[in-house]
Amino acid sequence: MIYMITALGIVVGMALALYRGLDGPTLYDRILAVNAFGTMTVLMIAVLGFLMERPDFLDIALVYALINFIGTIAVLKFFEYQDLGKQSSTHRNENE
Repeated sequence: MIYMITALGIVVGMALALYRGLDGPTLYDRILAVNAFGTMTVLMIAVLGFLMERPDFLDIALVYALINFIGTIAVLKFFEYQDLGKQSSTHRNENE
């Protein structure tokens, strides 16, 4: 019973994050909302794993969390530099 209440709370949080992602005033608010949505998705996968008595869902949740983190960093880097391959000015090679 407690896991179903938790799942309902997570769904409400996901709906609020989705609203913020669609209606965010700035780009960074939208990225933060998408990251929060991904984090809540990880929580939902874990709760569903406990509800269905499938502990292997935790492995899936961990992989999704890593993908969410790397994806957020990649999107932020893309919007900062307009290129994913460009190095920042503090990490330039000595040959340049």
